[in-house]
Amino acid sequence: MTIRLYDTATREVRDFVPLREGKVGLYVCGLTVQSEPHVGHVRSAVNFDVLQRWLRHRGFEVTFIRNITDIDDKILTKSAEQGRPWYNLAYAMKIELDRAYVALNVAPPTYEPAATGHIPEMVELIERLIERGHAYPAADGSGDVYFDVRSWAPYGELTHQGVDDMEPAADADPRGKRDPRDFALWKGRKESEPETASWPSPWGRGRPGWHIECSAMAGKYLGDAFDIHGGGVDLRFPHHENEQAQSRAAGGAFASYWMHNAWITTAGEKMSKSLGNTLSIPSVLQRVRGVELRYYMVAAHYRSHVEFSFEALDEAATAYQRIEGFLKRAADVLGELPDDGVAAADFEVAMDDDLGTPAAVAALHEVVREGNKLLAAGPSPALRDTAGSVRRMLDILGVDPYDSAWAATGSGSGAEERLTAAVDALVAGLLEERTQARTDKDWARADAIRDRIKAAGIEVTDTPDGPTWTVS
Repeated sequence: MTIRLYDTATREVRDFVPLREGKVGLYVCGLTVQSEPHVGHVRSAVNFDVLQRWLRHRGFEVTFIRNITDIDDKILTKSAEQGRPWYNLAYAMKIELDRAYVALNVAPPTYEPAATGHIPEMVELIERLIERGHAYPAADGSGDVYFDVRSWAPYGELTHQGVDDMEPAADADPRGKRDPRDFALWKGRKESEPETASWPSPWGRGRPGWHIECSAMAGKYLGDAFDIHGGGVDLRFPHHENEQAQSRAAGGAFASYWMHNAWITTAGEKMSKSLGNTLSIPSVLQRVRGVELRYYMVAAHYRSHVEFSFEALDEAATAYQRIEGFLKRAADVLGELPDDGVAAADFEVAMDDDLGTPAAVAALHEVVREGNKLLAAGPSPALRDTAGSVRRMLDILGVDPYDSAWAATGSGSGAEERLTAAVDALVAGLLEERTQARTDKDWARADAIRDRIKAAGIEVTDTPDGPTWTVS
């Protein structure tokens, strides 16, 4: 079967043919780590995690690069507002982002390069563009370097725009530009900016423009030509348009396919910090488990805008719990759950059709319904195959409740039981120490252990058969 993907550049669903047989190069624009991640932020990571899982399921070897923008105008502005070093803000927000990814079982990419670690590659790329006549240092002494959009005739091809129809690039003072639409490749350091936020270059100390960062990192790890470039739909212009222009103007073919996930909206508007309608991951996870939030995201097609509501989230959680309930009952009947199942044919057809997760999830629920009918008959090969098939499909979507990745988050099936068992083992060890202390008539030590246990909210009761405990 052939995987078909919607290519934003051609505006059509195309058969996916990788540049190298059996291998896929996938680059996804990660986040600018300026603030805490919210539900809208992580949708892209979840969607492209499903893509790489599906490609691997189909037998491809995937090199998946997802970058981090850790130097940017917004980071400098926010760090100044908060009175902290820019690198401290970026680092702290990167930690929060990693926690969000773990909470939603987003598998790590092959590599996650940070912009600040690739300044030499960016300078080299800018120099190549200048040599080819597609970039120029500003004549105003600012130290800025700009891409000359009118020097590259195909500029605008990704978003199907003419240069004269575009808004000016609002990324630098226009006085140094030949055309208002020329965008910054390098930004000369300003006196108001910290020295640490600049690097030496042939044009003086400064820092890279946003767009050149991704071109340099994609080229370093995937080469001049690779298969798929992805990101949020809001990045199509100007970010991805500019990436493609500068990379191709420098001599590379760049991406063969462009994929963009849609927004999660609230009240019809893109969820964003600037609109004040954000929902942080920790706050949402106080209401539902991470596995349920991820299920809510993957159940919608990646190109469909999702109007977020807690009612819809609760409905998705309930639907997921029905699947989880089937697996638990199947485990009780079978004594174990197989992990070597085969995805249903309808599921695979749906996934091959531009990651059609709504139809895939429908196919999954149909298999669960058939499985529920088999439960009454007791253990059988058919029930085993059905349970294995359900787990395989859930694994592709990243929501298998028995995936060990969920254990650390307390989201998966049996997480509560595993937590109880872990606490039981810890308390049992302390009680053994207390019993030995009492045997040794070391009453002070015995009392100290009892007080430690009580401070943790656990009540110990001494019985003729030994001590027991309950959560107070």
